[in-house]
Amino acid sequence: MRIKADITLFIISIIWGSAFVAQRVAGQLGSVYQFNGYRYLLAGLVVLPFAWKAIQYKTIPRTQWLWMFIAGFVLFIAAAFQQAGMLYTTAGNAGFITSLYVVLIPILLFVFWKETPHWLSILAILLAGIGAFLLSTGGKFHIQFGDLLELIGATFWAIHIILLGKFASKFEAISFSTGQLIVCGMLNLGVGVIIEQNINFDLPLLFAIGYTAIFSLGLCYTIQVWAQRHTPPADAALLLSLESVFAVLAGWLMLNETLILIQIFWLCSYFYCSHSVSSKRMDKS
Repeated sequence: MRIKADITLFIISIIWGSAFVAQRVAGQLGSVYQFNGYRYLLAGLVVLPFAWKAIQYKTIPRTQWLWMFIAGFVLFIAAAFQQAGMLYTTAGNAGFITSLYVVLIPILLFVFWKETPHWLSILAILLAGIGAFLLSTGGKFHIQFGDLLELIGATFWAIHIILLGKFASKFEAISFSTGQLIVCGMLNLGVGVIIEQNINFDLPLLFAIGYTAIFSLGLCYTIQVWAQRHTPPADAALLLSLESVFAVLAGWLMLNETLILIQIFWLCSYFYCSHSVSSKRMDKS
């Protein structure tokens, strides 16, 4: 079961990485909250029939309602900062800096739950920090505004991963995923209607909403809740952070974003290190 869970998380990282291209397209149209609102609500509606089938006529516990709202609220903050950053930075940068939650999760787990990270996790953290600097600055000490927004968002993605691993895993996965998606969508759309102008639903935007809603949100968030039942939070974070590798590659292939040699070397090193951590942990489990 652990191997299936890790493979599932790896597939999620591929889908999430490629989704940054769609988000970048939407970001160039200037939409943040409304784009997030429509895609999260659509994702929730896509998953809703499966959630209904999963719970049927069972009563959802009050604690699940509470944690669905908390998880949805954290998603709202994380997604808002992430999409706002897409207005000012590249898909590759956004994908990588978002994945810096892998740096924060082992630290938070150590501070609050006394979980000591594996030495390879520490190495991955160092590689993540170096990679963030190289991708964001190109080797020059100048942080882009969009990258700063992505970093704030990464903090809340870290909190969300921990919430799923520590608290949400005891609830039914599909109904929980549906609840957090709908909460996030309603919060985003509510804010967007108030502070943003109405957006034009042209073909690129509709594609971005559809792809991210059905695949990176509806599908991935649902199977993520299941997979994290069988994979420790720190290891899950490392596997999911591989979205940064696929975001950079997708940006290079589809948006003609540039890569320098040292960035390519970092991508290979980070991929290898993340794989090694997961393999080591599976050998011990």
